[in-house]
Amino acid sequence: MQLNFQLASQSTDLPPEDNFIYWAEAALEHLEQNSDNTSICIRLVDEQEISTLNKSYRDKDGSTNVLSFPQHLPDYLVDITQEKPLGDILLCAPVIDREAEQQGKPRLAHWAHLTVHGVLHLLDYDHQTPEEAEQMEGIEIAILHQLGFANPY
Repeated sequence: MQLNFQLASQSTDLPPEDNFIYWAEAALEHLEQNSDNTSICIRLVDEQEISTLNKSYRDKDGSTNVLSFPQHLPDYLVDITQEKPLGDILLCAPVIDREAEQQGKPRLAHWAHLTVHGVLHLLDYDHQTPEEAEQMEGIEIAILHQLGFANPY
């Protein structure tokens, strides 16, 4: 897997880039997705950027912890480029750190969970209905368990 890692946050003490690669690859492997020619962009942002995008793309006011923007290329383009871009994941550092503290979760575990959550969204998993939420949460729990983290729910 190729990771385009972008740091656009003023937050300090962020997980290293290698962690994001490890977490994203674990999600892909768990779902038996070939990660050899897969690429993902992960961008760590602050609240102003994610709030603007949350309003523009979801018509929701305020910040959120993660936004995912799947990329769906036609097969012929994937064949030509030999690369399958899955899309972009934006993780809001201040929100994630604040949630981890408020929820009494280990900070690194919360970062891993939201990275995995973002990857699942890139693969068209969602949680709009109770059935979808149950399926997605079960996959997240299994992946996080493989990574050595507790059930985030």
